[in-house]
Amino acid sequence: MPATLPLALAWWLLTEYLPMDCRSTEDLAKPGLVNCNYTTLDHASVVMFLLAVTGVVILALVVVVDVVLPVRRGRGLAARLGTAVLIPLPFAVCLALL
Repeated sequence: MPATLPLALAWWLLTEYLPMDCRSTEDLAKPGLVNCNYTTLDHASVVMFLLAVTGVVILALVVVVDVVLPVRRGRGLAARLGTAVLIPLPFAVCLALL
């Protein structure tokens, strides 16, 4: 479930920020740009920062839980790393329900 936050932030960047025609507030004054939203531009830097922070935290958790702990206990990595593909499952279910 903690992976839902960085996945949601990445989804917002992919669906809201990247499709826009502008990348800064100076671009808002240019004529002919139809897909510019000041609110999205305003929130983009905060979302990118939170994505970087939460992404690093989740990646560190995955490394500790799926790599470091099994090696320490003498267990195989294959089963733990195989279940790592289930990390985005709660987010995928949430998207499917929307």
